[in-house]
Amino acid sequence: KYPHNAPSSPVVHLNLGKSGLRVSCLGLGTWVTFGSQISDEMAENLMAIAYENGVNLFDTAEVYASGRAEITLGNIIKKKGWRRSSFVITTKIYWGGQAETERGLSRKHIIEGLRGSLSRLQLDYVDIVFANRNDVNSPMEEIVRAMTFVINQGMAMYWGTSRWSAMEIMEAYSVARQFNLIPPVCEQAEYHYFQRDKVEVQLPELYHKIGVGAMTWSPLACGLITGKYSDGVPECSRAAMKGYQWLKERVNSEEGRRQLAKIKELHLLADRLGCTAAQLAIAWCLRSEGVSSVLLGVSTSDQLLENLGILSQMTPQTITEIDALLGNKPHSKKELRA
Repeated sequence: KYPHNAPSSPVVHLNLGKSGLRVSCLGLGTWVTFGSQISDEMAENLMAIAYENGVNLFDTAEVYASGRAEITLGNIIKKKGWRRSSFVITTKIYWGGQAETERGLSRKHIIEGLRGSLSRLQLDYVDIVFANRNDVNSPMEEIVRAMTFVINQGMAMYWGTSRWSAMEIMEAYSVARQFNLIPPVCEQAEYHYFQRDKVEVQLPELYHKIGVGAMTWSPLACGLITGKYSDGVPECSRAAMKGYQWLKERVNSEEGRRQLAKIKELHLLADRLGCTAAQLAIAWCLRSEGVSSVLLGVSTSDQLLENLGILSQMTPQTITEIDALLGNKPHSKKELRA
């Protein structure tokens, strides 16, 4: 139904938050796929397709496939011989190893963890290093100082947060300003039809106040939105994988059933608009203010090409229609005060 050829619209580039870094509005993530679900050949194939279509952002983490995702990514970059200045690599630090000192956001683990990532990636620096969640056991000043240090050492260009609350991000910013350190430029957050509050209400406020952008992940709610779980959990899908029991439970829960009913409606809407449900979902994520880039997790080139060929623009009418269908539009603080 949808032509699987090169995307019609070239991928646009936007500033990451209010920083000067230009990132493609779609990025390629490596969470479940690289080093575990897919072969290294497929990973290379996907990166080549993405890069040739204007995607310049590749995201990984020290914890993904216990370091194998970074190794795979590093090998591909080396093999391709792409100019280092032509793409953006981001990694995330928190869960590094079994020892007590190999996890969290102590100065020790931020510095050692990032060194470990760089050696697996075979790179001199990453473009953004993310704190892969907040660490209540590390003082905020220590975290911000360590992030400033790795940037000043040339191990990273920028730093960001992932799954931090708006209050924690604000605190990091205040600490940075107080001690003349480097504030974070970006928050990585889960964002899709069924997870809206943070990205639509809290982050735009931070974007206007302190310039923190949003990079979002899971636009298809781990595949739920594609409809592949409508008749149960297929063998080769993510929810059937070891360690993804939580996803299987989510699909089969009462709430999951209700979501699947809404997904059927969204499929009909996508059909009317002449696109796929996945394309509609990704374009919907990108319409949100302050979202600089949406990370995609794909395991086949067909999926990737489909996701790259997103709707170039969402009409206000379509947005209204989706909101009515979902019935979960979060209210901004302004509206509540009114």
